[in-house]
Amino acid sequence: MTPLSTEQWQETMTSGRFDGKTVIVTDAGSGIGRATALRVAKEGGRVIAADISKDRLDALVGENAGLNLVPVPGDIATEETIAAIITAAGRRVDALANVAGIMDNFTPVHEVDDELWERVFRINVTATMRLTRAVVPLMLQAGAGSVLNVASEAGLRGSAAGVAYTASKHAVVGLTKNSAVMYGPLGLRFNAVAPGPTITNIVAQFGSQLGAERLGPLMKANIPTPVSAPQMAASITFLLSDDATNINGAILASDGGWSAV
Repeated sequence: MTPLSTEQWQETMTSGRFDGKTVIVTDAGSGIGRATALRVAKEGGRVIAADISKDRLDALVGENAGLNLVPVPGDIATEETIAAIITAAGRRVDALANVAGIMDNFTPVHEVDDELWERVFRINVTATMRLTRAVVPLMLQAGAGSVLNVASEAGLRGSAAGVAYTASKHAVVGLTKNSAVMYGPLGLRFNAVAPGPTITNIVAQFGSQLGAERLGPLMKANIPTPVSAPQMAASITFLLSDDATNINGAILASDGGWSAV
């Protein structure tokens, strides 16, 4: 069965699915994060919308005045911004969507430099860990909570990106699975979505001849048609919600069948 195209697919809200819930969404100013924040808010949730760009957050809130969106601008890898997010959330956080991430330039290990490696890991792994670390105690107090991490096809295979991004998303998968084991018996759920090609503001360019020669043909042969950010948000909000009550430690490949090739 061929997945629906972005033109064929229609977003269908589940009214009240997040009623009374406070949900933190990172990278909420654009792309998948923005679509996730809007979907949660339209389904009744109070969204703590975090993003490095104040302008993007101002636009998000300004264009959706009827929704419960609380903007928190700042670098989510810093303890200062994390503290601001927790303060904005209040005493209870029902769900967390760690969406923020950056791409690499498809370089293999013998070509990657420290600056790229550290920048990718800082956002994709360290920021995810730090915000989760801050949120989990609140969820433990409540005896319930859902954390959704955005991994990637690069967290499932070695042919979707360079070494920095691939290693970082494998780390996100490990963080997700370990946390599911640790906190599952205490009422918390940890899952991840591994997106395939999605239309966002992330631009990936080849910075390595070897990377282009090895990965270019593989991606051209197998990569599916990109989907819209709201289509990806549909998978994310399902796993965040109580509809996924019995799902913990799962890595959902929301990729149009790419991982099956």
